[in-house]
Amino acid sequence: MAILNVNPTRMELTNLKRKLVTARRGHKLLKDKRDELMRRFLDMVRENKELRIEVEQGIERANTAMSVARCVMSDKSLDVALMLPRQEMSLEVSEKNVMSVMIPVFDVKFKTADENDIYSYGFAETSGDLDDAVKALSDIMPKLIRLAELEKSCRLLADEIEKTRRRVNALEHVMIPQYEETIKFIAMKLDENERSTTTRLMKVKDMMLAQAHHYE
Repeated sequence: MAILNVNPTRMELTNLKRKLVTARRGHKLLKDKRDELMRRFLDMVRENKELRIEVEQGIERANTAMSVARCVMSDKSLDVALMLPRQEMSLEVSEKNVMSVMIPVFDVKFKTADENDIYSYGFAETSGDLDDAVKALSDIMPKLIRLAELEKSCRLLADEIEKTRRRVNALEHVMIPQYEETIKFIAMKLDENERSTTTRLMKVKDMMLAQAHHYE
C-alpha cells in the first residue's frame, strides 16, 4: 500500500491520526447504512415479487373475462357501455426519506366511495363477463400503483446501496490502510530522527568532555 505524500512532521502525524479516527467512524456509519438499506431493499423485493404475481393473475383474469365479453357482445355495445365512466381515479405523488434516499409514495384517490360506480353502464344489455373484467381491473389498480411505487423504490435503493458499498470499500481498502501506513512511516521517521539527534548530542557531549579533559 502506497503511503501519502506528506512531510514526516509531528503536526502532520497528529493530523493523520485525527483523519484516521474520522475515517474509521465514517466507515462504521456507512457500513451500518449499507446494512440497513440492504434490509429494507430485501423487504421491498419480497413484497414486489408477491405483488407482481397478484397483479399478473388479476390482469389475466381481466383479459379472460374481457375476451369472453367481446365474444357475446357486439363491438358497438361494448364501446357504448364503456364510453362514459362514472368512477374517476387520481394519483397524489409525494416522497419519503429512507436513509437519505427519497423514494416515491403514490396515494390513490377515487372520486366516490361507492364500489358500484366502477360500472358505467346498466346491467340489462351487457354481459356478466364484462362485469367480471371491470371488477378485476378495478381490484388490481391500487396494487398496480403500489407495484410501480415498489419498482421505483427498489431501483433507487439499489443505486444508493451500490454507492455506499463503493464508499465503504474505498475507506476499508484504500484510505484507512493509507493513513495507517503513512502514520507508521512518519512515526518510524520521527523515531529515527530522534535517535539520530540523541546520537549527535551524545557525540557532542563526548567531544566537549574530551576537550574539557584536554584543557585540564
